[in-house]
Amino acid sequence: MLAKKPPVTLQQAIIYFSDPDTCLAAMVRFRWPDGVIKCPTCGSLKVGFIRSRMVWECAEKHAKRQFSVKIGTIMEDSAIKLDKWLVAMWLIANAKNGISSYELAKAIGVTQKSAWFMLHRIRLAMQGEDGGRMGGYVEVDETYIGGKARFMSGERKRRLAAQRPFGGKTPVFGVLERAPETGVSRVKTVVMGTPKRLKKAAMQALVRDKVETGSTVNSDALKSYIGLEGEYIHKVIDHANAYAVGTVHTNGLENYWSLLKRMLKGTYVSVEPFHLFRYLDEQAFRFNTRKLSDAARFSLTAASIFGKRLTFKELTAADATC
Repeated sequence: MLAKKPPVTLQQAIIYFSDPDTCLAAMVRFRWPDGVIKCPTCGSLKVGFIRSRMVWECAEKHAKRQFSVKIGTIMEDSAIKLDKWLVAMWLIANAKNGISSYELAKAIGVTQKSAWFMLHRIRLAMQGEDGGRMGGYVEVDETYIGGKARFMSGERKRRLAAQRPFGGKTPVFGVLERAPETGVSRVKTVVMGTPKRLKKAAMQALVRDKVETGSTVNSDALKSYIGLEGEYIHKVIDHANAYAVGTVHTNGLENYWSLLKRMLKGTYVSVEPFHLFRYLDEQAFRFNTRKLSDAARFSLTAASIFGKRLTFKELTAADATC
């Protein structure tokens, strides 16, 4: 007998979503929380359900009268059934260090290529709204994503060494908002890309874009941050002398960078720079929702798939330009 209560563990989720009717009912709840099903084309409430095909048909006369629950979501035009999609969402939302496309392919019974495409589409759902600027006590820092030269072959090492100043690595800027009253800090990250983005003007523009004026900003001794004192309470920790002096530190972001790199190096191994922002979105989503239960984190992911779409052509377009 299938479980009737919503799942709270992976085992329960696999059993719960093994029933097509349960999958459809769950997606209807996520898409139409009020229970009123509307035509995605015209918004009409006059729709009828065709059970043999698990689709609805609008009574109004227009193109695309028939629609499924996948229309207008990250799953649009996917032949993969809902049971696999929902389990995949549960896995990536709750795997602390992510899940590789090879592992997901074996777990749900699809090809590695399909699993890779599914994961990127789910990451799009995890890509939250900007949420406004951060305030209060804030940490800013930067890190560099890429392989270590000592592990590379001679030819590749020489080629990347010529790519100054980062040696082929991709700089990433991060902002962490402390929340001493709740104990749940949150983070935002941005791929910086080119050396020009690390110039003083560009770095400070990022801080102004992400942090409310008047906030307390903690940074390391990077010279690019000099000059923030006029708009912020700027406190500097020089890592050559100490890593923390009272509340002046960037240890929160340093912790986040270690979690991010553990995911990238341990699970995904090699991430192309043009896809890096997608993996940053994935890790930021899990970090910012770390106090939620697995079920709540899954529900938040599943409720965010609507109004978003990523085609395979769009996903691989960057490959052709590199």
